[in-house]
Amino acid sequence: MTHTLPPLPYAYDALEPYISSQIMTLHHTKHHQTYVNALNAAEAAYTKASTPKERIALQAALRFNGGGHINHSLFWTNLAPSAVEGKGVGGVLREGPLKEAIISTFGSLETLITEFNTTTAAIQGSGWGWLGLNPSSKRLEVVTTANQDPLLSHVPIIGVDIWEHAFYLQYLNVKVDYLKAIWNVINFEEAERRYLEAVGGSKL
Repeated sequence: MTHTLPPLPYAYDALEPYISSQIMTLHHTKHHQTYVNALNAAEAAYTKASTPKERIALQAALRFNGGGHINHSLFWTNLAPSAVEGKGVGGVLREGPLKEAIISTFGSLETLITEFNTTTAAIQGSGWGWLGLNPSSKRLEVVTTANQDPLLSHVPIIGVDIWEHAFYLQYLNVKVDYLKAIWNVINFEEAERRYLEAVGGSKL
């Protein structure tokens, strides 16, 4: 199976002023496309590999580029044009099961955001911050993954890319400002859909 770059569900400038059109264009058409191309190449090489040693040698490329493709495909649908800017539903957590779960676990959305941003900003180097559902306890937890590792221990509900390519052209090295801003374009409707599927027993 050949992997392809998924289209964005909005225009490249739709997340402004929180994420610039320049960042979105480069992030999607260059960075994500590179992961897709490299994943296809690694899978093709794996198919042709004839020895265990050759297959083992390809594991790092499969994990890195496969994770990059999985994470970014989730990330794009994780975002939506901002309601504050009158563009869409981004940043609005409506009454419902997800809000109830967030309040039950964290006390408030504001407390979740503070914990999420603090934990994610502390990542050394590159990685991802996640709000995930623990499949055992069925409770929401803030976790991180390094590099492009996909979230395997939890069901991903919200994921935020903390690689510099996701924010540097706009926020320079001040990733805490990027983390504060991105909540204005988080698609809580998509997050609730994932949450309901997860508590219903399906893995995304």
